[in-house]
Amino acid sequence: MQIEIPVYQPSICGNEIKYVLDCLESTWISSKGKYILMFENAFANFIGTAHATTVCNGTVAIHLALLALGIGEGDEVIVPTLTYIASVNAITYTGAKPVFVDSLKDTWQMDPSDVKRKLTKQTKAIMAVHLYGHPCEMDSLLKISKENNIFLVEDCAGAIGSKYKGKHVGCFGDISTFSFFGNKTITTGEGGMVVTNDETLFNRSVHFKGQGLAKHRQYWHDVIGYNYRMTNICAAIGLAQLESIDFFISQKADIAKKYKASFKGSEVEFHEVKEDVVHAYWMCSILVAKFEQRDQLRDYLANKGIETRPLFYPVHTMPMYSKMFQRFEIAENLAGRGINLPSYPGMTDDQVSFVIKSILDFYEK
Repeated sequence: MQIEIPVYQPSICGNEIKYVLDCLESTWISSKGKYILMFENAFANFIGTAHATTVCNGTVAIHLALLALGIGEGDEVIVPTLTYIASVNAITYTGAKPVFVDSLKDTWQMDPSDVKRKLTKQTKAIMAVHLYGHPCEMDSLLKISKENNIFLVEDCAGAIGSKYKGKHVGCFGDISTFSFFGNKTITTGEGGMVVTNDETLFNRSVHFKGQGLAKHRQYWHDVIGYNYRMTNICAAIGLAQLESIDFFISQKADIAKKYKASFKGSEVEFHEVKEDVVHAYWMCSILVAKFEQRDQLRDYLANKGIETRPLFYPVHTMPMYSKMFQRFEIAENLAGRGINLPSYPGMTDDQVSFVIKSILDFYEK
């Protein structure tokens, strides 16, 4: 069956073409050019951090953040098992050990109580992943990190525009990361950002991402660095996308509102939102009542031309991270019943209604 309503597609509705053509005409198409700094400054201003530096994708953003903190061999980083694999792989890249925690049943975010239980003398950082755009319980995680003198990293890949008690996510941790992949709220095609309020961490991030090039000596490299830079063309797209972010977020919130109202009283449970937070709804997600219904419903919708995604598989169940048997009942339950629905700027009311009707029809048949 041909997909007619995708889970996500980017909206190119602003100055993207204009800015890219400007890059091409100027010949500044690689990792130098005016749009790099313009995008970094605009993004830092949008979320309210002192510093932001662009990178080539969201995965290396996490790796770079951990490198800047000095995370490495013998260290442990606490991370939710219900997350995209990149969060965990980036920890492994450094030589540190990922230590998994379970999720909260209502918000699906990492459980602060489980974080406390997993603390050891080797714990160097907590990675708070704002899953699907709902913020983590930041007050609790901040308290744990301060009381135990450990770093707090925010993985905000799917949470651009999300807020916790009036403050943008990405502003709470020692260092934070964002992704601009094609299915994110704003996109650069491939890209990411590392943000922080700490000038030293910012300078370390810039140093490591640029092949470890010394600041005041041309072609002199004083650390083992990486080529994690973003191109000027990608930054140009990102700047144009950022100019439309309020529109994108409002469109996605409107779609989520329609889904939530329509599924009320049905067998479908829409992703709950806690008080005092803004859920940016990178993905609009539901839970079905029974495990066996998830794939049945997805197949039913696919036959109607509606694309869906399952929730992320808990990382502790994947071969390279499952050498030690572990159970995380809530994360496993959520993953087994969860589905991401289409939700993108430009999605029409008729399309939203068709998705809703199709899901409700599935339960009536």
